[in-house]
Amino acid sequence: MNTPIRNAFIIDDDDIYIFGIKKLLQIKSLCEQLTIFNSATEAISKLEASIKQGEDFPEIILLDINMPLMSGWEFMEKFKEFAPEHRKNTKLYMVSSSIDPDDLEKAGNIPEVTKYLIKPINLDILIEIFTP
Repeated sequence: MNTPIRNAFIIDDDDIYIFGIKKLLQIKSLCEQLTIFNSATEAISKLEASIKQGEDFPEIILLDINMPLMSGWEFMEKFKEFAPEHRKNTKLYMVSSSIDPDDLEKAGNIPEVTKYLIKPINLDILIEIFTP
């Protein structure tokens, strides 16, 4: 079996979605350290602290688009401000229940976004994402 992803973030305010994804990742042992953020501002603060502490950014980020305080789109603007050497090994997936073609196009035009995923995310997709 492949080595699991070492470090991943879920940035989402939907506790039921988080519970489901977390359980699937645990069942299949796809991630060694999973950090959950209920707001994008908390995740940005953690990334800033990671730089100061010399820690690597996560290998994978699952980012919800629609959240209070700071949306996924606003998170992306802040994320792009980090130096490329910090974010170069991070695969960022925008996750949403929105099937709005404008959202799909907008995400597709952001080079830092690996892929746009529509909720719910199933086990096969998680295996694809979390298997190096």
